[in-house]
Amino acid sequence: MNVPLLDLQAQFVSIRDQLQQAVERVMSSQRFVLGDEVRRLETSIAEYCQTKHAIGCASGSDALLLALMALDVKAKDEVITTSFSFFATAASIARLGARPVFVDIDPRTYNLDTSRVADAITPRTRAIMPVHLYGQCASMDPLLRLGVPVIEDAAQAIGATDKGRRAGSTGLIGCFSFYPTKNLGGAGDGGILTTNDDELAARLRRLRTHGGSNEYEHEEIGINSRLDELQAAVLNVKFPSLDKWSDERARKAEIYTKLLRDADLSFPLVTPEVRADARHIFHQYVIRVPGNRDALMEHLKAHGVGSKVYYPIPLHLQKCFEYLDYKEGALPETEAAARETFALPCYPELTDEQQIYVVETIKSFDRIS
Repeated sequence: MNVPLLDLQAQFVSIRDQLQQAVERVMSSQRFVLGDEVRRLETSIAEYCQTKHAIGCASGSDALLLALMALDVKAKDEVITTSFSFFATAASIARLGARPVFVDIDPRTYNLDTSRVADAITPRTRAIMPVHLYGQCASMDPLLRLGVPVIEDAAQAIGATDKGRRAGSTGLIGCFSFYPTKNLGGAGDGGILTTNDDELAARLRRLRTHGGSNEYEHEEIGINSRLDELQAAVLNVKFPSLDKWSDERARKAEIYTKLLRDADLSFPLVTPEVRADARHIFHQYVIRVPGNRDALMEHLKAHGVGSKVYYPIPLHLQKCFEYLDYKEGALPETEAAARETFALPCYPELTDEQQIYVVETIKSFDRIS
């Protein structure tokens, strides 16, 4: 049996006609940038995320950059974040000349260890940027109590909740990605920012269009980061199914966890921990296998099962961040997670039979290892 890590074709088949109609509608209008489709999506996302405003932009990476720009983060400032994330998290900070300050993770959820953040705050700290990793929110209340602006990197967490509050609604700004592999994915790059602050929303709209309130008058220097109509049209078709798809991912996660716990494996395998006060949308189903992760992944590959490590090299050990002077061992929980975790296939269209096959393949590795 072949079980890919992700099967976007299966989703496409179910909404093919609606997507083609949406694309045709945009082509017929010949409106391609910041038009009615974008405004409709912004309204839907703001309501869904429980915020007053949503501002579309060209990518999730740009959303992070725009959020930092809106808070006037500049050279020699510091932003506290996690090292266990996609590169864009720290890169957005460094692009402005600011210094990423990495804090270790909670080994149970892989999110920022909020108990360590206060000790990382200095007079140069301008923001805290938690990442809601794999579809589960970081615990926000301890961060909000610190009195430092919080930017939520919610690229993987649209629809996730922390104590009933949607991702992107509790910090000063929320940042989302519509990369095709996300729970709500477009047909290319796209992103959006959320906020409850009227002035910040107005500034973010300026910053995404070169810093101008209109085409020829510019109050400040921004960037060109506009969400295009084709991406918004695709997302508007998919949006009504988002909760259904995320709920189905969570159901697949429950099945995996039960099957793996019932497998009675001889080697240690840790399934995801779900916070009791949170909604986990399972952008990824990530397990932990100390000691023989790579061998297990090779075994899965040999039997047609996709898997992937998110993320094999922590950001503090990336070559481009050598100047920050972090050494191996500086963030032990982050480094251990990078060595021991990987994702199994988890998407709404995954069948029960495929999941059983994945776990049976893991059990067959147990027998030969």
